[in-house]
Amino acid sequence: MLIDVQNQMYEGGVRGNYSQEGNLHLTLAFIGEYQDPESVMDALENVSFTPFEIAVEGFGNFGSLWWAGIQDNPALKSVVRRLHRSLLEAQIPFDKKAFRPHITLIRKAELRNGVPEITYEKTGMLVNSISLMKSERGRKGMIYTEIGVLNSNQDSD
Repeated sequence: MLIDVQNQMYEGGVRGNYSQEGNLHLTLAFIGEYQDPESVMDALENVSFTPFEIAVEGFGNFGSLWWAGIQDNPALKSVVRRLHRSLLEAQIPFDKKAFRPHITLIRKAELRNGVPEITYEKTGMLVNSISLMKSERGRKGMIYTEIGVLNSNQDSD
């Protein structure tokens, strides 16, 4: 669905650095240049959660970065609060800006024909795991590598 949105934006004249399908993600906490992933995983493992659904709702931008928003979700907010608390207790530095859930679609976007009209079918996505990701700049954009995963504390059927 998000690839369809990106295609609509491209067809509408928006140029820029489009996020590759495998790189589409929702950041719960940005940790940055921290050199001890095991400590981060230990903090992450203190955050238990049951599976929950999220859904895309709306689109917006932070300057030239365009994103898909996430519908208000108490379960998501609760997980993020507990994650941030666990990182603080472990004294792991992270970006403390207010959590604004979004999935980056395009960086350095140039709107040649204004903002195109975007249509999409609202689709829910089940969250049953949280990944610790490492990001590195590559020649053709960001490269994301999973270095740890926390599964929910309940199997989803």
